Amino acid sequence: MTFHVHILTLFPQAFPGLLGHSVVGRAHDKGLWQLGVTNIRDFATDKHRTVDDTPYGGGAGMVLKPDVVAAALRAAKAAHGGGHVVFLGPAGKRFVQTDARRLAALEAPLILLCGHYEGIDQRVLDAEVDETLSVGDFVLSGGEPAAMVMVDAIVRLRPGVLGADASLHEESFDIADEQGNPLVEYPHFTRPATWEGHEVPPVLQNGNHAEIAAWRLMQAKARTAKLKP
Repeated sequence: MTFHVHILTLFPQAFPGLLGHSVVGRAHDKGLWQLGVTNIRDFATDKHRTVDDTPYGGGAGMVLKPDVVAAALRAAKAAHGGGHVVFLGPAGKRFVQTDARRLAALEAPLILLCGHYEGIDQRVLDAEVDETLSVGDFVLSGGEPAAMVMVDAIVRLRPGVLGADASLHEESFDIADEQGNPLVEYPHFTRPATWEGHEVPPVLQNGNHAEIAAWRLMQAKARTAKLKP
C-alpha cells in the first residue's frame, strides 16, 4: 500500500528537497510513498493573499490566520478522505524513534502543517490538529526543515524502502539492553583493517558471531552511557 504524506507550507518550492534523493527519493520513484504539497497562501481570500496578522494582546511578530490555515487543512483532508494531522512547532512533544515507527504504521495519510512567523492561531490547532511534534528544543524559521527530518525518519521505516529491512533492527534506538532500554548503535568499521596506525577491533575479524554480538551490545551500552546518559 502506498504511504501518503501531505505537507502544508508557505514555501512549497522547498519540497521535495532532500526527500527527492537517496533511499527516500528512490522509494518515492518506485511508488512506495507519495508526496503532496499545498501552498497555504493559495487559501487566502483577499487580493494581497494575506495569511497572517498581528497578535491579539500585542507583541512582536505575526500569527498565521485561523481561517486561511483551516481552509488549507480541510482541503488536504478532503483530497485524501481524511488524515492524521501533525503540527510542527517547538512547543510540541519531542519527535523520537518510537514516534517515527508509530507514524510509519499509519493507514491514514500523514498531513504535516509547517508553522512560520510567531506561530499559528491556537483555535485552528485545537480544532484541526491531532498532535504537535518538535525535532528539538530550539526554534527554526519555519517547520519545513523539521518536516523533511520527520518524513525521512518515517518513510525509511515503511516496508520495502530499505534494501535490507533487517538493518532496521540494528540501528540506534532500535537496539535495546536486557531491560528493554533503547541504545545508540555500536561503532562500525570496514576495510582496510589498518588505517593510519588504527586497527579494526580483533573481535570483529574472528568470525565468531556470538562474540561479535556480545561486543556490539557492550559497545552500544558504553556509547549510550557516554553520549546520551
